[in-house]
Amino acid sequence: MEIQPEKQNLDQTFSNTVYHIDFYQRSYKWGEEPVQRLFDDILYEFEESWKKNPDLDANRANIDSHYPWYYLNTYVTNTVGGRVYVVDGQQRLTTLTLTLIKLAHMAQEYESQTRPWLENRIAGHSGMERSFWMNHEGHVQVMRALLEGEELSSIDVSSGVTAENLVNNYQVISQILDAKIQGKRKFEVFVHYFLFRLVLINLSVDTTHVPMVFEVINDRGVRLKPHEILKGKLLGQIDKGELAAGHFNELWDGQVESLNRFGADTIDGFFRSWLKAKFADTRGLGVRFDGDYHREMFKKDMNDTLHLDHNASAVKAFLKSDFQYFSSLYHRIRALAETETGDFPAVFFNGRLNDLDSQMQLIMSACTVDDPEEDEKISLVSEGLDRAFSLLRLQGQYDSNEFVGRIYEISAAIRNQPADKIRHLMDQQLLAELEERRKTGTTELFSYQLFRSISVDRLTSRFARYFFGRVERYLAKGMGRGMKHPIYDLVSRTGAKSGFHIEHVLSRNDANVALFGGNEEFFEVERNRLGAVLLLRGRDNISSSNEPYDDKLRSYANTLYWNETLRDDTYKAKLDFQEFIRREGLNFRPLPGFGPDEVEERHRLLFELSRRIWDVE
Repeated sequence: MEIQPEKQNLDQTFSNTVYHIDFYQRSYKWGEEPVQRLFDDILYEFEESWKKNPDLDANRANIDSHYPWYYLNTYVTNTVGGRVYVVDGQQRLTTLTLTLIKLAHMAQEYESQTRPWLENRIAGHSGMERSFWMNHEGHVQVMRALLEGEELSSIDVSSGVTAENLVNNYQVISQILDAKIQGKRKFEVFVHYFLFRLVLINLSVDTTHVPMVFEVINDRGVRLKPHEILKGKLLGQIDKGELAAGHFNELWDGQVESLNRFGADTIDGFFRSWLKAKFADTRGLGVRFDGDYHREMFKKDMNDTLHLDHNASAVKAFLKSDFQYFSSLYHRIRALAETETGDFPAVFFNGRLNDLDSQMQLIMSACTVDDPEEDEKISLVSEGLDRAFSLLRLQGQYDSNEFVGRIYEISAAIRNQPADKIRHLMDQQLLAELEERRKTGTTELFSYQLFRSISVDRLTSRFARYFFGRVERYLAKGMGRGMKHPIYDLVSRTGAKSGFHIEHVLSRNDANVALFGGNEEFFEVERNRLGAVLLLRGRDNISSSNEPYDDKLRSYANTLYWNETLRDDTYKAKLDFQEFIRREGLNFRPLPGFGPDEVEERHRLLFELSRRIWDVE
């Protein structure tokens, strides 16, 4: 392998070479902290020498004699078809270019003869065209605006994150230099120091070994993210002419940028979920993708399937098919998980209310590239996951660690299956989980024998709110009404005044204990059953916390629909509710008293509602 190292000062680095940004490179992402850190180092060395030699004239001989050289780091380039591409070092080279632009403006202010010199280190002629030596194609208008001294707030940065950071970091650099470099003599000495004594090492590597060099270099210091290294390993195999003609770099960057709008490095979450969806049948096999998945993809067993190592044709096919389709599908699922929609509510329930990110893995497992049944599979899989998660909890059979393992078994079962098989396959996995927990040979997805003993203290407070939120949503929908509060508020808002909390219908007092034969232990068990609790807003909850049942009934007026079904006036005034219970055949009735029989009656009613909510066949 040929590596040609060359030591350069900045006067040489920015003199006659136009640097193009290779696809390996990220956007210009340095923020204030790394810029400040770079200048802390540069200015420390400069200030130490300046203090000792404040009267030196600014010329190369003086600067070389009295100022030590300072090593800035290495940058890596690759020359293809006469173009020099930056493989590694874009962040630093761009920041140095912004510094040169600021120094050029300062030279104008000081009427310094260094101005033409500085301007020629920012841009120059390469052939017949004048170009910025650091050539950010797509953001040239921002560089030009900075060089021409436009007001920063008026510069158009709509071309992307690089444009935003160019402007932001120029402002940071301006503030630093304005504060530290004052006076014409000090300024001109600093310019000579900056261009003559700051040193970079350029490593020029041949095209064949660029991906390997790129990965090795970025194993030191602050490492690149796995997807950034994967980009180099994949796109580095494609001829640059084909790369441009096929728009592969634009495809990759577009998908990455789209996903990362959900949060930094969402793209890495996508790759991990996709790899687990398609290549991991067990939790043990899935663990390998939790770390450096970009390395796992090129190990022999994976490459025997993916064929992405030293195979440009396979890489191009992968980018245009699996990568493009599944990253778009992942984006769609993430968006659906943010806000409830009429078509895919379970995606929202899983993602926003119950933090079941595993639905990404399961939906991608079920889908095939350009799947014509995509919509149906999203519905079936998200509903099946919600059903399994909820019914396990409502039967006291949920174990978070075991459920993670079961996700992989569900994934393997539904992988690439047609939509008409998914419901059955997911229900079979739920039955298998119940059997593994109970060892009773059960054939029921939802059993009253297991549900009967479920009390609010056996559920997490969030799931208890979710359960009653789903009950409320079902009643509202059945009556053709809107919910009084969004389900997100019912589940997630827990503030003392406006949040929602579990309310015991039976206050702890002698009269209520007497209804249970004076047996306090029996009373406590029964008052905690789901049939004996409600969901109330904070103030309602406080006001009714220790009242007799007759008084509590009054406080339940104009609260949630489920709460109001205890009251007699609900059955007289609401014709839509009467029609709902007639149509559904549910045992709703007002309860003027509340003892053991009523607890059991309401608990059974919740069981029947749950069968309908989670579509138990």
